[in-house]
Amino acid sequence: MSMTTTADKPVEIHRHHRDVTGGWLRPAVFGVMDGLVSNAALIAGVVGGGAPASATAVAGLAGLVAGACSMATGEYTSVASQSELVHAEIAVERAELAKHPEDEQRELALLFQTRGLDAELAAEVAERLHRDPDVAWRVHVREELGVDPDDLPSPWVAAGSSFLAFALGALIPLLPFLLGRASLGAALTLSVIALFVAGAAVARLTGRSVWFGGGRQLVLGAAAAVVTFGVGSVVGTGLG
Repeated sequence: MSMTTTADKPVEIHRHHRDVTGGWLRPAVFGVMDGLVSNAALIAGVVGGGAPASATAVAGLAGLVAGACSMATGEYTSVASQSELVHAEIAVERAELAKHPEDEQRELALLFQTRGLDAELAAEVAERLHRDPDVAWRVHVREELGVDPDDLPSPWVAAGSSFLAFALGALIPLLPFLLGRASLGAALTLSVIALFVAGAAVARLTGRSVWFGGGRQLVLGAAAAVVTFGVGSVVGTGLG
């Protein structure tokens, strides 16, 4: 961070911000929460259905692997498809710039006017930017599509984040069964703690109240576990 001054007071120039477009935060947060809630709920449902500890452990492991693979596949496909759409629109924009450079320059000037520049200054800025075609298409993409063509999310980062985050979240309620202390109470206790901590961590990262963030995840996760335990109990009793 550096400082510059005006006639009245110093003005701070902030040069460092957290990465908000890298494509890792949303899949990572979603993966941890989904892994925690879905596997805790799955284990609760299996236990509610009367399954022995060994069957519960197998079901939990299957849920972890299947869920992690599903999350990674879904995130990769989603982010890759979005990136492909952006690249297709970039190709359209570059073709328009090649065919109708003057029209595109006027369009950019009008966009700058909507941002608050007067007509003369907007036209001058647009003209200067259009002197370099490589700069021009990037500016058009940022202004018209609202994306940075040089900072698109990576589908591999999204997929990897989702896989690891889901696996981590799903492992927590499964730990008591893998460590020989097969207990739904222990699994749910670990899940409750992890849900609150994860929710609080995300809230801290995004500037929200840690109590609100942690409590919100705790309530949602607990509701899912209660519902699936109830369904498992009903189905287990019916099958028995």
